[in-house]
Amino acid sequence: MARYTGPKTKIARKFGEAIFGDDKSFEKRNYPPGQHGNARRRGKKSEYAIQLMEKQKAKYTYGILERQFRGLFKKARAAQGITGEVLLQLCESRLDNVVFRMGIAPTRSGARQLVSHRHITVNGELVNIPSYQLKAGDVVAVREKSKSLETIERSLSNSSNVYEWITWNSDTKQGTYVSVPARIQIPENINEQFIVELYSK
Repeated sequence: MARYTGPKTKIARKFGEAIFGDDKSFEKRNYPPGQHGNARRRGKKSEYAIQLMEKQKAKYTYGILERQFRGLFKKARAAQGITGEVLLQLCESRLDNVVFRMGIAPTRSGARQLVSHRHITVNGELVNIPSYQLKAGDVVAVREKSKSLETIERSLSNSSNVYEWITWNSDTKQGTYVSVPARIQIPENINEQFIVELYSK
C-alpha cells in the first residue's frame, strides 16, 4: 500500500507540532510552510477546515491512508463505546504502532518496515502485516534471528517511554499488549471529536 514519503518536517509545520517525533528542522521553523508561513495574520479557519485538519493529523500520525482510516472509523462507529475514543484505540492497537510504543523502532514508519520485513512475531508466529489488530494479552516479540539487528538495539537503548497498557522485557526482547489503552493513556494530541463530526456529515 502507498505511503506518504515526502518531507516530514513540512507536514509537521502544517500542523504546528512534531507529529513524527523529534525534529530539529521543525524546532527551527515551527510555523506553517509556504511564502507567508511566518506571517501572523491568517484568516480564521472554517469549522470544516478544522475538522479536516484534525483528521489529516491523525492519518499522518499513525501512517494510515484515507480508505483504511475510513474503514477504522466505520468499525469504531459500530462498536460499543465513544466512537472517537474507540477510533484512537483501534489506531493504537495496530501492530506497527505497538512495535513503536515498545521502543523496538524509533518511529512508526520504522516499525512498519520491521513488521513488513518479517522481524516481528505475535504469539510466536511471524506477522508481516503492519495494520494487524492486536488483542489484549497478545505477546509481541523480536524474531530470534533479528534480535541482534543494530537498528533494533539502538532504538531500544534510546527508548525511555513507559506505557501502563504495555509491558516490555529487554532481556527476551518481547512484550505484552496488556490491555486496550484508555483515552487518557494515549498521548497523541488529537481531537477525535472533530473527526467524528467530519465523517458524520
